Amino acid sequence: MDTPQTLPVLTDTELRVLGSLMEKSKTTPDYYPMTLNGLTAACNQKTARRPVVDYDENTVMLALDTLKRKGLISTATGGSSRATKYKHNFGIVFPVVPSEVAVICLLILRGPQTPGEINTNSGRLYEFEDLDEVQAMLEKLAGGDMPYVLQLPKRPGQKEVRYRHLLGGTIVEDDTQDEPSRRASTSELEERLSKVETELAELKEAFDKLMQELS
Repeated sequence: MDTPQTLPVLTDTELRVLGSLMEKSKTTPDYYPMTLNGLTAACNQKTARRPVVDYDENTVMLALDTLKRKGLISTATGGSSRATKYKHNFGIVFPVVPSEVAVICLLILRGPQTPGEINTNSGRLYEFEDLDEVQAMLEKLAGGDMPYVLQLPKRPGQKEVRYRHLLGGTIVEDDTQDEPSRRASTSELEERLSKVETELAELKEAFDKLMQELS
């Protein structure tokens, strides 16, 4: 496959769907590839998302259709389930490694982040050795012929610069961001809640199918 020369310009909905698939491929591999029901729940998570959204399945399906036409996702069938499942192709379409996908995923789902925030929040996706490795990764992603991220100017009173992704969509700026120390203390809780939300979505889908068979 030829390497694309430019990044796609994605809508906010496409970004949320793509980012959720990127995240769940690492954090809940038992439920990946994902069903439409599970993916919708992942998009609507209250944790590790900025902003929080409330998509219905039709909204997610429309985004999946456009992402598939752009080659960024594909479908998977087979196994014990007859339901169509979805997986992302970002690491296939673009010449990026898992650590780079993790950084891009965080920026898609959480908005602009400092290197320290990325280091704190990336544990479920990729374990960086230290902050220097994160910084080197960001500099690599911001350079080259096709940059994936952009360094933002420092805000007043801010010690670290932030980075944002360059995949399009509206970037939500919020001056009341959580302190890194608070993010660190809640990361474990976010991980647990994220897994529970995914499991509940899959259980609901299984229950609905059972009720249809019994009716």
